[in-house]
Amino acid sequence: MPVLFAFEQSSSPGIEFIIELNDDQKIQHARNILSGEETQSVHVHGRIIKRMAPYNPRFNFYLDPNTIDFFQMAIEVCDANMMYVEDHLDEACGAFLPGCHWCPWDSRLTREVTP
Repeated sequence: MPVLFAFEQSSSPGIEFIIELNDDQKIQHARNILSGEETQSVHVHGRIIKRMAPYNPRFNFYLDPNTIDFFQMAIEVCDANMMYVEDHLDEACGAFLPGCHWCPWDSRLTREVTP
């Protein structure tokens, strides 16, 4: 059963990006981040799909649930602000966010989203 989580970026205060997790280990990892038990691999990364997801209607893209994971550090080429990605979505997956890989360094899970 998929579970939704919200994350924010300090570079976009007050704006939430919703992700869907369908892997039990990743769901537990996300819950451990929220509880404070996990303090190392706490940032979200995954591959962008350039379509709107019903659970994330503010954006015209979402992260493929099968590619989402958590990281401590990542390469700079995949870091971007969520609003910048939205505003430059036509450029994403080329020189900007190669391979559609997005790893917002300042992403921070904020809550589990209840339907």
